[in-house]
Amino acid sequence: MTSSATTRRTVLFASAAALTTGCGSDDGGDGGTTSSAPATPDAPGTSAPAATGTTGAAPSATPSPSGPAGTALAKTSEIPVGGGKVFDKEKVVVTQPEAGEFKAFSAVCTHQGCLVNKVADGTIDCPCHGSKFKVTDAAVVAGPAPRPLPAKQITVSGDSIILT
Repeated sequence: MTSSATTRRTVLFASAAALTTGCGSDDGGDGGTTSSAPATPDAPGTSAPAATGTTGAAPSATPSPSGPAGTALAKTSEIPVGGGKVFDKEKVVVTQPEAGEFKAFSAVCTHQGCLVNKVADGTIDCPCHGSKFKVTDAAVVAGPAPRPLPAKQITVSGDSIILT
């Protein structure tokens, strides 16, 4: 009976390992959650850590004299002041809260992983369940999203916005 139980344990362990392996992705694709934040909502009165090691504020883009490496997203003139633009392919949204101040956030809603689809009236909007985030810092304005959109790093080089 012991050898039969050992065999079952081995089979169950191997099955669990195979299932767990199927849940992840090494290529950065859609193999799982794209946020490093926990899957459960934060407890009341706590805040999620910033995704880029900042103290909660999204990094502002700064000019780079040497021409940064990365993905060119747009010209600065394409991002309206007080608004923004969603880049579906890169899964990022770039905003310009004030003239000359550019910020970037993940375009993946923290509620259920839908992509936000527009920036209007000072908010970044998710079409799936109505979550809205501030263009200034991606804080949740309207739920059900439990956390702000994680910040992404961009650089402004001349009139180009680069995802770094």
